[in-house]
Amino acid sequence: MTGTIEFHDRLLSLGLARVAEQAALASASLVGRGDEKAADQAAVNAMREQLNLLDIAGVVVIGEGERDEAPMLYIGEEVGTGNGPGVDIALDPLEGTTLTAKDMPNALTVIAMGPRGSMLHAPDVYMEKVAIGPGYPEGLITLDMPAATRVSALATEKGCLPSDITVCILERPRHEEMIAEVRSTGASIRLITDGDVAGVMHCAESEKTGIDMYMGSGGAPEGVLAAAALKCMGGQIYGRLLFRNDDEKARAAKAGITDLDKIYGRDEMVQQDVIFAATGVTGGTLLAGIKREPGWLTTQTLLMRSKTGSVRRMEYRTPV
Repeated sequence: MTGTIEFHDRLLSLGLARVAEQAALASASLVGRGDEKAADQAAVNAMREQLNLLDIAGVVVIGEGERDEAPMLYIGEEVGTGNGPGVDIALDPLEGTTLTAKDMPNALTVIAMGPRGSMLHAPDVYMEKVAIGPGYPEGLITLDMPAATRVSALATEKGCLPSDITVCILERPRHEEMIAEVRSTGASIRLITDGDVAGVMHCAESEKTGIDMYMGSGGAPEGVLAAAALKCMGGQIYGRLLFRNDDEKARAAKAGITDLDKIYGRDEMVQQDVIFAATGVTGGTLLAGIKREPGWLTTQTLLMRSKTGSVRRMEYRTPV
């Protein structure tokens, strides 16, 4: 019966914002305390509790891991009251656990929701990614291009020099050659320690963030969440799953993925209209972090709907 109930994104959007807000508030007391696991668990508990208040028949398709690895918000877990539309849910209760523990910028709580069957069930493996913001011809940059060629193509399209381009890359040993190649073009690089969903989102607001492109490999689940964000904000993202062993290939098979070399575009990772919400935990370029005042906590949430292209930034102030 739930599959026949229409997905009313407008009616569900404020509820989704509340889910992100409460997860952020739950982790507020653990910002800068050095305990990644406690911060993550607090966000997970709050997000799950809030999801179960929504009138949806939800299934977590991007979550905390496989069922035997995560007791809550695991892939395949059913959430919501069951009295509503069937929906796919992609989430990261605390994107940037290390950022939160160290009180570093751009930690977020992130969640996306779409109709049942609308999102790629990406296994918990790595994904090679490249992303740019809106307004560019489709296929301007691809995964098969060398990093330097991507920079040159984007600079030519923008009518600027490669030295005017800034690329966001996760600071990891596996990216050392890519970093050197990008720098050889004259482009600058903003290295981030964690949080590649936020890294991709920065591309969609390059005038505000100063980031023109994201590239590198990171978690495949985060790739789907980033695609959901760009579905709302505009922009292109391409991803290819990377497998290190047979166990990871088995995870892909379990998720129904048979073409292990397939390159997924944004609209293949997120096939229908979605709602996306993110709340700042620590301050960053996209969102303000949780503000503490005597007796009060204030959060800032980004709420977006791909159907209308609407983007809201909302403040929520609550007594403590």
